[in-house]
Amino acid sequence: MQRGTRRIRWTGAPAAVLALLALVGAVTTGVAVAEPDPQAEARAQTAAGPLVAGTPCTSSARACVQLSTRQTWLIENGRIAFGPVPMRPGDARDPTPRGTYGVQWKAEKWTSREHLTQMPYSVFFAEGGVAFHQGAMDTPSAGCVKLDEANARHYFDTLQVGDQVQVH
Repeated sequence: MQRGTRRIRWTGAPAAVLALLALVGAVTTGVAVAEPDPQAEARAQTAAGPLVAGTPCTSSARACVQLSTRQTWLIENGRIAFGPVPMRPGDARDPTPRGTYGVQWKAEKWTSREHLTQMPYSVFFAEGGVAFHQGAMDTPSAGCVKLDEANARHYFDTLQVGDQVQVH
């Protein structure tokens, strides 16, 4: 037996804590594409102009969401530029907030720190981490607007920080 040498085995609670820290570090990484703009929401909060035909939104919106029909559109110059496309909103426990917002920031690869869920092609527009993002269409979101991969990528590529989002 060697004196003065101790072998430490990480098992039980300490190992679990280290594993959890490693997981949190891996999960919270994201690749931000556009930095947050604290003025974006203030600039884009007021819905203005005439209604865009076929949507519940006005012409000042760049993105429009209708929760009752689970549809969303992209709007350009007061006309539908893309959509309607199917979306999945939150449920009664975590509803998608109604209102007029501005795109705050974007992340191509993001994982929710709160729910530990991947959110590819995230376009964040409301407080609490509410975003358009890719996700399973057969389960409700935690308040976000989930889209299939192709549509999430298109929204990510099209919407810019400051663009107005109206949710009805």
